[in-house]
Amino acid sequence: EGKNPGPDDFSVVRGEKGIREVTVTIAGREVRAAVVTGLANAEKMMQRIRKGKAQYDFVEVMACPGGCVGGGGQPIHDGMELAKERGERLYDLDAASTLRFSHENPAIQDVYDHFLGQPLSKRAHDLLHTRQADWTM
Repeated sequence: EGKNPGPDDFSVVRGEKGIREVTVTIAGREVRAAVVTGLANAEKMMQRIRKGKAQYDFVEVMACPGGCVGGGGQPIHDGMELAKERGERLYDLDAASTLRFSHENPAIQDVYDHFLGQPLSKRAHDLLHTRQADWTM
């Protein structure tokens, strides 16, 4: 049985910097992750990966500034963009929450118990994992 990461283990990938990286140790294994904001930075990241200059286990790409909190569907107050403040409030709410990890969510546990079976089961994999395939328009 593993243990949950500390509350600040991933704080290094928060913020406004275009490419942010973190390495954490989970169950004795180093896991490399990156968070990219903006599609131009995503292209830079892809070039680094293709050239062998970077290697990650997980990459999150956020097209909007700061992620979904800065997306086009968010309200603008008096002509001001509030994505940074909105993101900070979300981090504050997360820190104060008693339920901080998705695998501990009773609703998620119920879905696995009554429908998906175990994490990474064939059914879970077929329904929850995505596949990328090249296509032309």
